[in-house]
Amino acid sequence: MSQFDIHTKETASAESAELLASAEKAYGFIPNLLGVMAESPATVKAYMMIGQLFDESSFSATERQIVILTASRYNECDYCMAAHSVVARMQKVPADVIEAIRNDQPIDDGRLEALRAFTRAAVEQRGWLSTSDIANFLAAGYTKAQVLEVILGISFKTLSNYVNHVTETPLDDAFATQAWKPVPDRLAS
Repeated sequence: MSQFDIHTKETASAESAELLASAEKAYGFIPNLLGVMAESPATVKAYMMIGQLFDESSFSATERQIVILTASRYNECDYCMAAHSVVARMQKVPADVIEAIRNDQPIDDGRLEALRAFTRAAVEQRGWLSTSDIANFLAAGYTKAQVLEVILGISFKTLSNYVNHVTETPLDDAFATQAWKPVPDRLAS
């Protein structure tokens, strides 16, 4: 059981309440993740700002969701995997792409697979990418700027992944259809 509250506009500080109101206006509800983050106005503000900046990257909506889902998959965040599987479907990301990431399988599209593989390598190697990791990503048609934008996306998701791990954020009903759990023996390998 979590020791953290899920704040509402009524229970959050004035600064956090304003951010929660903004999220409610954008999404139609306040996701539990933001309610938990509202304990710290700086944290919820940073998450929302980094998310906005990542949306302004050169990646398409599909590519952004590949980065987000892949980072969440390898950080084993069940909340973000469910939430972003729903968001990805809303953004018309092909179902086979979403399922490939959820099931740790290659994506059939070679360019998108290069993005998934590069993101996975960056997460698993904590940013210590090899020359060949970067060369393979660039050879798939991505740019040096996009190398950095992958890191931006990973930063965005690592913030929420870690908050969800620490606070045990309960999954919102809006994301329940895409509930996900990590493979039990992943950490053993």
